[in-house]
Amino acid sequence: METTFVHADRETSSQSRAGGSTTATSQLELARKIATLTDLTAQQLRTEWRRLYRSHPPRLSRDLLVRTIAYRMQELAYGGLSKRTQRRLIALTKELRSNGSIVSDPGPRIRPGARLLREWRGRTHTIVVTEDGFEYAGKTYSSLSKIAQTITGAHWSGPRFFGLNRGEPTGVQSGLDARNATGEGDNVNG
Repeated sequence: METTFVHADRETSSQSRAGGSTTATSQLELARKIATLTDLTAQQLRTEWRRLYRSHPPRLSRDLLVRTIAYRMQELAYGGLSKRTQRRLIALTKELRSNGSIVSDPGPRIRPGARLLREWRGRTHTIVVTEDGFEYAGKTYSSLSKIAQTITGAHWSGPRFFGLNRGEPTGVQSGLDARNATGEGDNVNG
């Protein structure tokens, strides 16, 4: 089913999508629709909820109804969460239900003595992991981000700068996988 909204200055078309009715409205039009939500009565908000979610609205405060409906309108227009994010949220929900809490992911564990190598603008920088933090150029630092800022002069995520994130690091030439940097004296290009 296709719905067409006609405006004085332009015409935009909106295609139906699984569970939704508007996906390709302009940003300006969407912003206007969201702004009008605050003027709706509680009953009108519940009606809008039924239209967008195709279910009965839960018992929420008026403010939460407005926010949730606004989110749904944006979700239908621009797309929702990525599949990866949805899977992660499902896994976290299961963990919360089974354990009563969620343990945060500490990221890669690098043992003291490991060396991190990073080439930046033609110069190779070596960082040694210590018990108290990281050593670089004869100084001890509490975080990799401070070292990355010292090297580049700009704010960087230290783990990302040194290639320790799970994703593919940007601008990093890696000879070894950074996740293997867990032993004494390991070298990591990243």
